Amino acid sequence: MAKAKWEKWLKPENLTLLQGWARDGLTNDQIAKKMGIVRSTLQSWIKTHEDISNALKKGKEVVDTEIENSLISTMKKHTVTTTTYKMVKKDEFNLKAERAKFANIYKLDHPEASKQEILIATAANVDVYEKIPISKTVTEVDPNVSAAIFWLKNRRPDKFRDQTFQKLNEANARKAIADAGISEAQLKSLKEEDNPSNRTVIVDDVAKIKELRDHENSTDNEGD
Repeated sequence: MAKAKWEKWLKPENLTLLQGWARDGLTNDQIAKKMGIVRSTLQSWIKTHEDISNALKKGKEVVDTEIENSLISTMKKHTVTTTTYKMVKKDEFNLKAERAKFANIYKLDHPEASKQEILIATAANVDVYEKIPISKTVTEVDPNVSAAIFWLKNRRPDKFRDQTFQKLNEANARKAIADAGISEAQLKSLKEEDNPSNRTVIVDDVAKIKELRDHENSTDNEGD
């Protein structure tokens, strides 16, 4: 059963369908749903069936290229043409000719249709009014600066990277160096505090000073 499922999607018409879905911008989740399978199954088929993989890839490349071209066009100075239309009633002779042509074709396609049905179908499908252009306006559009910045940052990050992030990185680097210096100074200070020769004794009693001197002298004498 599973084999029949993937074999069905290897047919040319179904590969074209897959390509069209990808070109329309559908995600793999959405495509899998349309195929009646789950995303993991589609991913497995993409890996094992080159035709399915190529169809999806080709469709996505088309839409990616279209979007890229559209983005590029907005980065350049260009013109936009706007056409204004007006709805006017068709010429009576032309309207009759269109109705007769449609009625004949409809009768050939529906030989069992009654005259009333043909008239209803003709009225529903042949418009009385037509749209005609009455004016065209050509407008010059300046380049889209935001689109240009986006393009340059992604295409040339070495040259057009965001200065804000660059400055932030530099500031973080300076902070790290400063923190390292403080830590080193603190470590040195702790080592000095552990050294007995660097200790400072504060006394405010004369008797205590004499006692300390006697102790030092006795220690010197024992050493001799």
